[in-house]
Order: sequence, then C-alpha cells, then structure tokens
Amino acid sequence: MFSMDGAQLYKNKSSDCWIYIWVLFDLGPEFRYKKPYVLPGGFIPKKPKNPDSFMFPGIHHLSALQREGLKIWDATDGSIFTSHPFLAFVTADGPGMTYLNGLVGHHGRNGCRLSCPLVGRHKPGGTHYYPARLKPNNYTLSGCDHLDVDISVLSRPSPETYLANLAYLQQSPNQTQYKTRRLETGISKPSLFSGLPPQRILGIPGCFGSDIMHLTAINIPGLLLDLWCGTMDCDKTDNKNTWKWAVLKGNIWKEHGRRVADATPYLPGSFDRPPRNPAEKIHSGYKAWEYLIYIYGLGPGLFYGVLPEIYWVNYCKLVAGIRLALQQKITLDELKKGSYDAVSICDRV
Repeated sequence: MFSMDGAQLYKNKSSDCWIYIWVLFDLGPEFRYKKPYVLPGGFIPKKPKNPDSFMFPGIHHLSALQREGLKIWDATDGSIFTSHPFLAFVTADGPGMTYLNGLVGHHGRNGCRLSCPLVGRHKPGGTHYYPARLKPNNYTLSGCDHLDVDISVLSRPSPETYLANLAYLQQSPNQTQYKTRRLETGISKPSLFSGLPPQRILGIPGCFGSDIMHLTAINIPGLLLDLWCGTMDCDKTDNKNTWKWAVLKGNIWKEHGRRVADATPYLPGSFDRPPRNPAEKIHSGYKAWEYLIYIYGLGPGLFYGVLPEIYWVNYCKLVAGIRLALQQKITLDELKKGSYDAVSICDRV
C-alpha cells in the first residue's frame, strides 16, 4: 500500500512537509503498521506544487520490480525466488488524494474520492458542491436539483469506463471544453499510477481507498460537537436559537467535560491516551485517539439525558455503525447493518 500525508516535524514550530510510505500487506494487521515494517518511500520538504515529480522515482522503481521481478533469498533453505510486487491500495487524506488519483476533489460536482456517480449540489450562486443525497426543500437549481439518491445502487466505475472518461477529458480541444468535461467527468488529470502494469495493481480508480480514519476520528466528531455546542457556522436565513440539539452550553458543557475526564481511572491502560476534558482541551491539540474513545466509547453513556432523545438515538446508530466498521473482522450481516446505520445518521447530520 502506498500512503502519503503531511507532517509536522516539530511540536511548536512550523515545519510543514510531506512523506510517503509503503506498507507491506503480506504481514498481518498486528505487525504491518509497526515502525520496523513501514518502509519510507520519500520526503518532500514542504507542500509540493507538483507531487508527481517527487513520487516518480519511487513509482518508477516499483514499476521496474513489477515488470522484472525482485529476487529474494530464502534463508530457511537457501533458495532464491522472484517476487512481483502487487500494489493493492493508494491512500491519503481528502486534499492529498487529489494529487494521487487526479480527480477534482471533494468540493467538485463529482467529488466522490471513490469516483462513484454521486452528483453534488451547491447553493445558489455558489461553486462549492456538497455530496447531499437528499434534495433540499424548495430547491430548483439547474444541474443540482436531481431527485434523492439511493446510495445502495451507486457503484464505482470500471477501469474501462474511467479510461474512456480520461480520454474524453484529454481530447478537449481548448481550455473551455476542458473545464466543461472536467465538471462532467470529475477527472482533473491522469494519475501517475496509471503507468503501472495493469496486472500488478488493483486498478484505476479501484486502488484509491476511502479515508475512514479522518472521517470517523476527526471530521464527524468535530461536526457533532459544533452542532451540539451551537458553534457551527450557518446562513443568515438560519437561527441558532431554534437548534434544539445545541445543548452543550454553559454549565452543561462544563459538567459534561468534567465527566469525560472523570472516566479516565476506569479505562484500561491498553487504551493508551484517555480523552481529556473537551470543555477545556478541545482546541488544544485534541488527538484522534481521544475523539475515538470519547465519541464512540464513552459517548452513548455520557450524552444520555443530555441530548434530546431523538438526537441521542440517532447518534447511537452512528456509534453502532462505526464500531462495526472499525472491527478487524466483520460478518456480511454486520457489514450491512453498519453501513445502513452510518448512512442513515449521516443523512440526518
């Protein structure tokens, strides 16, 4: 697996850089993410303007190994075998993935990072598309006012469909047509990974995975707390005084935060870093691991009787779905139930 992300080298000093790594999938999940087995691929000293130029040497080397093979000595019997590495997944966060898959990004009309056919909607006069499955009330905006979308019938395009759309984009006769076709296809440029042997890669765009870590551990908790604290930005036509879910204010928020911190002695040491008091530390580098334990571990109990019941029940469905999705092993029935619960809650959020 190829993975790229930005990193801060110093705690209190600006040091924006980018790093990409290789993760070996022939090791079990209990080993593959340990430092001795993660292979550094490249280092970029600051946010790159053209990441392909930095990734190219590593991708070129992988391509050579896939075509010519890598000879490996087996110390158990002294034999030599030839390995042809297979690239299963290419991963990154939302902004970083646009560099890797060549798609338009999550603000685009076809902004799904999995390249599914979900078409977004934007506000009147706006250019920022949102992946809203449900059609808003009294909404008639050309190109965006399609009916509600049933996510169960969405599917990722085949490599053949992707290549056809890419060729259509590349054959644009001028810049105006390029922008029109980019909007239509959701493709911005070819991916560097398209140059790898097709039999040694999961496929384009199939190899580009989702980002369950940022979604569940950072994005959703941040959105929920912004809603429940009443701090989320809204249009002038909205009125936060009507937000029945915005209950984490004043003494209620302080008391809730204290209860989160008071739970620390009851958490196993294997849980690593326990969540700090969110009322005091939520803006002080709150970690993804803290959010996971807080929102998906302690939350259903601590929010009971604080959130109005209708919103608490809806939130618990999300917790049930995310817990299933984060299991190392999951049955088909659990997968169906988790997907339904998570999609249902996200629609309401």
